[in-house]
Amino acid sequence: MSRIGNRLLSIPEGVEVTLEPNNTVIVKGPKGELSQKFSPLITIEIDQESRTVKTLRANEIKHTKQLHGTTNSLIAGMLEGVSKGFEKNLQIVGVGYKANLNGKKLGLSLGFSHPVECEIPEGLTVEVPKPTNIIIRGINKQLVGEFAANIRAYRKPEPYKGKGIKYADEKIIRKEGKAAGK
Repeated sequence: MSRIGNRLLSIPEGVEVTLEPNNTVIVKGPKGELSQKFSPLITIEIDQESRTVKTLRANEIKHTKQLHGTTNSLIAGMLEGVSKGFEKNLQIVGVGYKANLNGKKLGLSLGFSHPVECEIPEGLTVEVPKPTNIIIRGINKQLVGEFAANIRAYRKPEPYKGKGIKYADEKIIRKEGKAAGK
């Protein structure tokens, strides 16, 4: 039994949800518009009066059950994205490590022999309030998370000094260095 797939999703105020014939859901809200095509094994029901979205599966096969929960979660993410949006905060730790914004490119100085340039994807806004902080905002949860993970991958935090790019809420487990003179 999929508990996630069976939950009723409430449509926030100011958000409009429509279902196209080929199982494509279009969600429009104050922050923008998202659309996604889903498997025909999952039936999506939109009740405009009670402002809810419900997902139903066609059979009890394991794959269909997995799709049921995934579809429900993806629609929930779309509803939250167009109403509130998503945000990831990154912190840069290390002497000389910094970030700067050049139009649609994010420049990173991370101790390499050359600066790293990242193209900012369409649909995302990036802010650099301080040279050691990066804020990524957007309505697509996957796009925000993937871009943040790609930036973090350039220099992951290392466990000895904690230098690198980390999420603001991430706790780095530190290791003790070698004991000198023993």
